[in-house]
Amino acid sequence: MKTVRSAGVIKTALVFLLLISVILSLSSCGKYVSHYKAVGFVHSNEPSSAFMNFYSFDGSMVFVMNKKESERLDYSAKLETGSLKVYYDKDGEKTELFSLSDGGSAESSFEGINDGTVYIIVETDGTCFNGELNFNIGG
Repeated sequence: MKTVRSAGVIKTALVFLLLISVILSLSSCGKYVSHYKAVGFVHSNEPSSAFMNFYSFDGSMVFVMNKKESERLDYSAKLETGSLKVYYDKDGEKTELFSLSDGGSAESSFEGINDGTVYIIVETDGTCFNGELNFNIGG
């Protein structure tokens, strides 16, 4: 009787541990998480470049890039309709890089980011239409 009961307790404990590990792995995948509704959406994320093009987009998109010594972040963006903000995060501080609204565009370089992993976060204020954003890290 004790052996059957012990086996049941061990099984229950193993199932519980497996459940906890699955929940933790699904909920803690990264510092920022992309979540959006989009139509005609194409995007790419490489260590030194990222882009997104869309017909409609509502939500947030996170890109992870790697900056090396003496490199800068070059970016360009345009938006036909809507409003969005682009942030960068390096060393835990989320800072606005630029914002766009109806018919807006931006093109610039930024050198004020330390070396290492850089998060680029695009957040919309409602649904945006016909947008294109490009980010490149280089010398």
